[in-house]
Amino acid sequence: MLRKIYAQEGNLIVFADFAGRIAPMLSELNRGRNLTLILDHHVAEASTDPRVHNLDPDLYGLKGDRDISGSTTCYLFAQTLDPRNRDLAYIAAIGAVGDEFFVNGRLVSENRAVAQEAVRQGRMEIRTQAAGERYILKISQEEMPCDEMGAYLDTLGAAGFYQNGPDKGVQVCLEGTSPATDRMVAALKEIQDKAFAEETARIQAGGLHKTPHIQWFHVADRFAPMGVKMIGVFCDAIKNTPAVDPRRYIAGFQIIPNAIPGFGRIAMHDVKISMRVSAPMEEAIRSGKAMGLNVLLPEATNRLGGFSDACHSLTAATTVAIGQEEPLIEEMEKILRA
Repeated sequence: MLRKIYAQEGNLIVFADFAGRIAPMLSELNRGRNLTLILDHHVAEASTDPRVHNLDPDLYGLKGDRDISGSTTCYLFAQTLDPRNRDLAYIAAIGAVGDEFFVNGRLVSENRAVAQEAVRQGRMEIRTQAAGERYILKISQEEMPCDEMGAYLDTLGAAGFYQNGPDKGVQVCLEGTSPATDRMVAALKEIQDKAFAEETARIQAGGLHKTPHIQWFHVADRFAPMGVKMIGVFCDAIKNTPAVDPRRYIAGFQIIPNAIPGFGRIAMHDVKISMRVSAPMEEAIRSGKAMGLNVLLPEATNRLGGFSDACHSLTAATTVAIGQEEPLIEEMEKILRA
């Protein structure tokens, strides 16, 4: 796919919430032919092409799983490009809350700054609660908690990826929800809930494979027609339930379709792996007692010649060739035993 993107010349290419780690690879593909901007917030590497600008704040001391979300990164760039984009602060805040990278239940650093800007603009309210703060969106006639809006947008963008959902999500960000988008979300939720219930039943019936440190499952193409982000959404849904062992990393595989809306068909024979951890393991990773996913999964993926980029310490995803699922788990076990 990246080779197809870089077959062009003399254009502007923007990567959002993606590509911070692969800036050297993009530099090799670009070879000075296109102006490339990377607006990511994951662990990053510097570019080697002067026309590939890696603006990932990880390179400047900010942590993408605490200080700054992908949405906040994009917002700060948009505001720098044109100060009139200042009124989009609430969209950045929705993404920051959706990422759930809180400290004591509150947004911090740049994420907090955009939320406070949205409050000043009358687009958001911050309410103190027992476990931190609640962020309330005020972009339409009715108030809506930011976490609920995040879930709404996730359903449109992920479950509705092949049904024009991302475009509808942009519309909702700018204009608020509508009866039409409510109906679309309700229909997509039915598809999602049915697929998740069936997969949970499979796991409970013995569909969860276990190694010393990892528990994993494979949905193949059973989540179709939803997008491949759904494997991560499902891992999130089950990570703190009795269906999984809270002492092991959680990994799910989903086959990647051979087409991307608006981009066309691509030659793919790959599977996506998404990983999550339970609440007790989150604490172990934060305290340095367990290895972060941003170290474990990319290292194992690279050993198999797979593709890794957007990984955090508590959430991560990469791709490998179909058939390399068990070898990938084995490589992770080797790393954890070393």
